[in-house]
Amino acid sequence: MFNPEFLTSDSEAISSNSLIQYLQDQSPDVLQRVARSASGDIQDIIRHNVQGLLGMLPGEHFDVKITASRDHLAGLLASAMMTGYFLRQMEQRMELEANLFAGGDAEVDPGELKL
Repeated sequence: MFNPEFLTSDSEAISSNSLIQYLQDQSPDVLQRVARSASGDIQDIIRHNVQGLLGMLPGEHFDVKITASRDHLAGLLASAMMTGYFLRQMEQRMELEANLFAGGDAEVDPGELKL
């Protein structure tokens, strides 16, 4: 879930960020609703992607500890967020194509979306 507490930081870098300012203007209800909109499929893909980036040693056989600098961890989280955004857009496109082509010509190439 989305944690709106991170928006209360007084850091100069954050205060000059227009997206952070926009998020601060949103109600917590809106932020939670948007955060919950990711489907289980998207969450699974992101989880698998992050596990692949960090390494997937089985926890029952290894005492796995990961150390990262703040900048590297921020980069990893930003990458996961962008992956999620991309996947959600592709999921919406897939749903749109399924609705548009349902009962239509099955030979249509989905890469050539014609309206």
